[in-house]
Amino acid sequence: MGPLRRGGPALALAALLGFGILTPTGSAQPADPDLDVLFVGAHPDDEASLLSTFGQWQHDHQVRIGVVTITRGEGGGNAVGPEEGPALGLLRESEERRAVGALGVSDVYNLDKPDLYYTVSAPLTASAWNHHDVLARLVRVVRQTRPEVVVTMDPAPTPGNHGNHQYAARLALEAYRAAADPAVFPEQIGDEGLAPWSVRRVLSNAAGAEEEVHGPDCEQRTTPAESPGPEYYAWGGRTAPGGMSWEQRERLAEREYRTQGWAGRPDIPDDPARIGCDHLTELANRAPHAPGAQGPDAPLLGALLPIPGGLPVGTGLAAVADRARVVPGEVVRVGVEVTAPASTPLRAGRIEPEVPPGWEVRGDGAFGPVEPGATARAEFDIAVPPGREPGRVPLPVRVRSAQGEGETELRVDVVPPVVAEQAPLPGVAEFQRWASAAGLPLLLDAVDPVQTVPALGARDVQAVVRNNSATARSGTVRFEPPRGFEVASAEQQFPDLAPGETRVVDFRVRSTDPRMPTGTQGGDHPYQLTVRTTDGTTRTSTAALELVPATTIPRAAAEPVVDGEAGPGEYPGAVLDASALWEGEQCAPPDCAATARLSWHGDALHVLVDVVDDQRGTPLAPEDCKRHWRTDAVEIAIDPKGDSENTSSTFKLAVLPTTRGDGPPCHVRDADNHQGPGEQTAPGVTVASKVRADGYAVEVSIPLRVLPGSVDPLRMGLDVLVYDSDTQDQTGQSRIGWSTWAGVQGDPYRWGRAVLADHPAGDPVPPPAAVLPLDALSSVDSVESVAQAVRLGTSLGGAPPAGARATRLTGARAEQGEVLAGLAVHGPGVVHLFVVDPGGAVLAEQRIEVDGHGNREVRLPVAGTPARLLAGFGTPAGATAASAADL
Repeated sequence: MGPLRRGGPALALAALLGFGILTPTGSAQPADPDLDVLFVGAHPDDEASLLSTFGQWQHDHQVRIGVVTITRGEGGGNAVGPEEGPALGLLRESEERRAVGALGVSDVYNLDKPDLYYTVSAPLTASAWNHHDVLARLVRVVRQTRPEVVVTMDPAPTPGNHGNHQYAARLALEAYRAAADPAVFPEQIGDEGLAPWSVRRVLSNAAGAEEEVHGPDCEQRTTPAESPGPEYYAWGGRTAPGGMSWEQRERLAEREYRTQGWAGRPDIPDDPARIGCDHLTELANRAPHAPGAQGPDAPLLGALLPIPGGLPVGTGLAAVADRARVVPGEVVRVGVEVTAPASTPLRAGRIEPEVPPGWEVRGDGAFGPVEPGATARAEFDIAVPPGREPGRVPLPVRVRSAQGEGETELRVDVVPPVVAEQAPLPGVAEFQRWASAAGLPLLLDAVDPVQTVPALGARDVQAVVRNNSATARSGTVRFEPPRGFEVASAEQQFPDLAPGETRVVDFRVRSTDPRMPTGTQGGDHPYQLTVRTTDGTTRTSTAALELVPATTIPRAAAEPVVDGEAGPGEYPGAVLDASALWEGEQCAPPDCAATARLSWHGDALHVLVDVVDDQRGTPLAPEDCKRHWRTDAVEIAIDPKGDSENTSSTFKLAVLPTTRGDGPPCHVRDADNHQGPGEQTAPGVTVASKVRADGYAVEVSIPLRVLPGSVDPLRMGLDVLVYDSDTQDQTGQSRIGWSTWAGVQGDPYRWGRAVLADHPAGDPVPPPAAVLPLDALSSVDSVESVAQAVRLGTSLGGAPPAGARATRLTGARAEQGEVLAGLAVHGPGVVHLFVVDPGGAVLAEQRIEVDGHGNREVRLPVAGTPARLLAGFGTPAGATAASAADL
C-alpha cells in the first residue's frame, strides 16, 4: 500500500481494521491512580525534607504516595547550566521524579503554574497562579487520586516563608473542603465522571526539618497547648533496607536536585543519636486519632492505618464549635459527627466530650446503629467557668462502640472580655482574613505580631482593642515600651466599646538608644499592651518592635565617577556596616565582610560597596548574569516610598563584580517590579567594579527615574545585601548585609530606612504594574508527564480532559531512520510528539499545531532504537490529553 495521506481514507481504514500499516495504540487498561497520601507543594524539592518519613510509610505499610508540585521551579537558580524558565522547569521535574522515585514515589502531578520568583507574598502568588484555575486543578487531582491524607507546607506568612509555599498550603486546605463538596466544580462530576472525595486528614510540615532534638527521643515530644492541632514527630534514624538509615536514604535522594546545588550536600552521620525528626502538625481532620501515639505511624493512625482497639478504618469523626473564641462564663455549642465507613456499618455507641475540671457539658451523645456511609450527629453545650484563665484549650471528644473506640480533638481559645493587640502587618491581616473565611480560626495567631521602627526614628504603632464580651466596655490601654524606646501618651482611653466591636488606638513610638543592635544582631524587642477596664478587669498581650537600621544619604558636591572607588567628596556620609549574617554559614574577615557608602547627586543615587572576600565564587558567563545568589554578588534593594507589602513594587539590583574570564561586571534586576537584564530593565544604570586579592568593590549609579514610582525622600526603604560563595559549584555559603533578617530579600518592611538629605519631594507617582515572569512549562511539553498521564489515564497538568476534542495517536510505525505517527484530529490545539527508547530517553520530538477534523501523518527522523511514541495534546482553552503507541 502506498504512503499515508493526511486525512485520506487509507489511514482511516487502516486504523479501523488494523491492516498493518501502523502499530495500534496499546490496549492495556490504565493503572489505578488511587493514592493513600498526597503531598502538595509549590516547587520540585519542597517534599525533600519529608522523604525519610515517606520512605518509612511506603516500606512499612505499602502506603502509596504521590506528589503535587504546582510549579516546576522555573524561577529558581541553576547550578549545572544556563537553562532558565521552561527549560529549567523540565530539568527540575526530572530531578524531582528521580529523587522521590528513590523512596518509592512514582506519581508526580505538575499543575503548570509559573514560579515567578522568591516572594513572601501569598497574594502576589495568587495573582500569578489564577486562584480559581489552580484550585480546580488541585481538586481534580484529589478527586482522581482519592488520598486519605494530604501533607502540605506552612500556610502562614511567618518570617521568610516563601509566598509560593504559603499559597500551596492554602490551596491544599481549600481543596480538603472543596473536593468533598459536589457543588464545587460540579463539571468535574457531571462531565468528567469524577466523584466528590473526602480527604480525612491534612498535615503541615510548617516546622520544616526541625531537628533541635536528635536521636530516637525526638519522637517523645508532646503537643503544646497553643498548637492548632496534634503534632507528630518521625525519627529518620531507623534502618532502611540496605543498612543505611532512612535519613541517609533521604540525603541520597536530595542530591538528585543538582540544579539547586544539592549534589554536594554532606553525608548524614552514621551515629543515630545525631539524626533528628520530621515534624508534622495536623491542620484539618475528619478521622479518629490515636491519643498519645508516637513514631512515624502516628500521623496515619485512624485516617489510613488501623488504631489498635479503635473504630474501623474509614470511620469519620469530626467535632466543630459554633465559635473558636469564647469568654469565661460563656457557653460554646459543639457539634459532633460520626460517619460509618462506606462498606461497614457502625454499632450503637456514645459520644463523650472530655472537659477540664470545673467545665460543664450538657447533651446526650448516645447514637444507634449507623448504616454504611451514614452519619450520626450529636450536639453539646459546654460551659466555660467564669474564672478560667485565657488560653487555648484542647477538648478531646471520644466515641465508644462495641467495635472499638475513637477520639478527635477540638481546640477552643478562651479569650479575655477585652484585649488590646498590636495591629497585624498587611500580609498577616490578609492571611487572617483568609483563615477566617476558610474555617481555620486556630491559625489566626500563627504569626507573632511585630512592627519595625527605624533606629533613632519614630513611627505610629497601632493597637486594636477588641471587646469579646456581651456587654459594652470602657477602659484604658497602656503601651509599656521596651528599653531604648519611648512612647508619647503611653496610656489612652477607649470609651463605650460595644460587644464585638474593635477600636484602633495609635501610639507614637520612638527609638532613643543609639547603641541598640538591629536585625539579627538583637533587633527584636518585646513589649506589652495592657488593658484595664472600668470594672477592674486587666489583660496583657505581648508583641515586638523590630529595630531596623537607618541612615541619612547626603548630596555629593560633584557627581561621583563610577569607577569602583571613592574619590574625594563623592561619599561624604556615614559608612554603613553590611557584615551582619542573615542566612547561611557564619563568616568573618578575611572570608566575608562588607561596608557601603551612599550619596545622591542630580537625579541619581550612587552606591559604593566594598567587600572583603578571600575566596572567589564561580564566575558566571555574561549571558548567564542572573540568579545572583549562586556566586559572589551585591544586591541593592530600594523601596521608593517605604511602604511596599512585597517586592513587586520595589527595585532590586544585583551586581556581579566579574564575569567569566575576568570579564567586566554585570547587573540584573531580580524579584522586583520588573525582573530581567539590567540593560533592558534599568536603562541608565551604570556599574563598575575593582577586584583585588582580598575582595572587591562595586559602584553603582541608579537614576531615580528608573525606580518604580516616585521616591519619598524622608522614608525610602533601603538594604544592601552581599552574597558570598567560596566554591566553584554555583552555590552560596553566606549572606550578609545592612538590615538583616531571615528572608529579608523578600520582606521590604524589614529593610532599613534612608533619608535623602535636602532632596526635593516631587508629586507622588504610584509604581507601575509589576512585570512578572509568568512563563511556565506545560505538561504537554514534558515527556515524563505525558508518560505518567498515559499510564494513569488522566489529563495533563491537572487540566480538564480534552475528551472528544483530543487529538490522539491512532498508531505508529518505525522505519529506517524515522518514525511514522498517525493522528486522529478532532479540533484545534497543539500536539507534542516524543519518540523514546526502551529506557524512556527521548530520541526525537516534534511540536505541531493541528486544526480541523480527520487523520494526519507525521514523520519524525530518529536515531537509535525507538520503543514507543508518546503524544501530549492541549486545546486553546487549556484542556489536555495524552496517548501512546508502542513501536
